[in-house]
Amino acid sequence: MGDPPQLRRARVNAFRRRYGASVLHLLLTLCSWALAGYAGVRLLNGDTLGVVIWFVGAAVLHDLVLLPVYGVLDRALQGVTRRRGGRRAGGGTAVNYVRVPVFLSGLLLLVWFPLVLRLVGHYTAATGLPADRFWEHWLLITAALFALSALCYAVRSWHRRPAVTGPPDSTTDARRKGQR
Repeated sequence: MGDPPQLRRARVNAFRRRYGASVLHLLLTLCSWALAGYAGVRLLNGDTLGVVIWFVGAAVLHDLVLLPVYGVLDRALQGVTRRRGGRRAGGGTAVNYVRVPVFLSGLLLLVWFPLVLRLVGHYTAATGLPADRFWEHWLLITAALFALSALCYAVRSWHRRPAVTGPPDSTTDARRKGQR
């Protein structure tokens, strides 16, 4: 009435070896692809040519312009931190304490750029909210991200600093001699 447990385990292990993950992983991956396909069909239902041009333009802009720019900036930042002795602080390279706030700030700018750069004139009419504060708010959030990152770097560096010991006490020396 069914397979013995050893045979089921052997089949599951064979599938895992071939696929590289569990059956549940495959099922979730297929579901996410189906959801992405559905969203793509719904998205392309309107202005198909405009959406395709936007995606191709974004890919070309990212791969041919932005990727080399932030690759060069990251290499320069790594060189600066190596020269200043910031190789390790808190278990990672010191440059990571700059990468994280830059990434988060850039992500916020990417999501909200029309409002941050004041490119949307109809925002106030549509929402009733003022659109002139986004630039200042983005700058404040960016400053807070960098301040938090600097604080984390300082705390991690302070915890990793070796303990400074003073000259030995005569009472400590006497106790050590008595223990021998």
